[in-house]
Amino acid sequence: MSSEQDHLEETDTEERFSFKKEEKSAFKTDKGLTEETIRLISEDKDEPEWMLERRLRALQQYQEMPMPTDWPGQPDLSEVDIDEIVPYIRPDIETRGGADSWEDLPEEIQDTFDKLGIPEAEKNALSGVGAQYESEIVYQNMQEQWEEKGVIFMDMDKAVQEHPDLVKEYFMTKCVPPSDNKFAALHGAVWSGGSFVYVPEDTTVEMPVQAYFRMNSEGMGQFEHTLIVAEDNSEVHYIEGCSAPKYSAFNLHSGCVEVFVGENAHVQYSTVQNWSKNTYNLNTKRAIVEQDGTMEWVSGSMGSKATMLYPATILKGPGATDNHITIAFAGEGQNIDTGAKVYHNAPNTKSTIESKSISKDGGRTNYRGLVHMSNGAEHSSTSVECDALMFDNESTSDTMPYMEIQENKVDVAHEATVGKIGDEDVFYLETRGLDDDDAKQMIVAGFIEPITEELPIEYAVELNRLIELEMEGSLG
Repeated sequence: MSSEQDHLEETDTEERFSFKKEEKSAFKTDKGLTEETIRLISEDKDEPEWMLERRLRALQQYQEMPMPTDWPGQPDLSEVDIDEIVPYIRPDIETRGGADSWEDLPEEIQDTFDKLGIPEAEKNALSGVGAQYESEIVYQNMQEQWEEKGVIFMDMDKAVQEHPDLVKEYFMTKCVPPSDNKFAALHGAVWSGGSFVYVPEDTTVEMPVQAYFRMNSEGMGQFEHTLIVAEDNSEVHYIEGCSAPKYSAFNLHSGCVEVFVGENAHVQYSTVQNWSKNTYNLNTKRAIVEQDGTMEWVSGSMGSKATMLYPATILKGPGATDNHITIAFAGEGQNIDTGAKVYHNAPNTKSTIESKSISKDGGRTNYRGLVHMSNGAEHSSTSVECDALMFDNESTSDTMPYMEIQENKVDVAHEATVGKIGDEDVFYLETRGLDDDDAKQMIVAGFIEPITEELPIEYAVELNRLIELEMEGSLG
């Protein structure tokens, strides 16, 4: 084992995620969502009029849409009351748009990201880093070698100011319009922070770029927006981490991710989300893939009270490919409802979905997915595999696949397995010197290996450690 792995495995993961800091803000709105609130957010950001107009249109759409309540088996959202959420908190830092050095940040924010290991990861394995605290990016950096090639990696608020033409073209227009669903409309009205990634044609970013989003305050909402544009024949790997400490009041996370994959381009989006058990995680993520392009989603989701997350890909051009790999973990009082959507809208397209879930202590996991084969998507193929592992008789796991096939000349496969950790497997490992907890953790580690092997080493180790802590009941 390498010294880097030794260091990572010795890290106190529980302390890294469970700590909290006293709230110190430079500006915050009142609870609730009104036109006045939207105007205050836009004014505080000194936004152009066109962005304010988009926010107000999204607000109107949000107000007109009903709360989703009629999906079979969906998580209970009755506690989600936007009137009890603070939608915008600007942290108390001198530099708007992110400091150039970690040392320029207030001590409590520095300490937060030091504990999360972000500065160390930047030095060792990343081409760029963005860090969001509450509603705004507090640190942003991109290595010069990539800036010289025309790669843009900055926070979304800064992109609105410096690259308005690109933002006008791509921001919640073709990929995730506010009309898509109620929480997309909510996001369009109050979004703040997030990442803008632009990779020019024929450019490969050989080291990943990373963003980390941290909610620190009680009873707030975080609404970061990630927009990735990869031009033809380009390649980029974007990594995202998210966390929040536990409070008595509920928090809401409703981010949005839009990815545009050009012809023969390759984008990988990896995320490990570890929200606290008072957080509702309700995101909208979608990619549009042109001819011969490839989109990969790799995600781990745990910790929240309820999650509804279904990254979607539209395979727009012939030969386009999409791969989804996900892991969800639900403990006591948690309902993790995740899956994937793929729309085959061109011939010779290909998709694979691999979903793994773990539930214990009465937790519930659910795979909810959609594969749509359009008329004319001939010679396309899809493979869906759902595997669920349960620790006890109180826990539940469901699979709800939807297949809409409008073309005869396609290959469609679906497989689902559900099982408990077998006593004989645990006994066998115990005869080899492991105790009961270590035996179960080894079984789980093997179960999720297809996901961890797709993540960078830092995130693979982190995901394994987080799941160990969830199994122990140590995370809030």
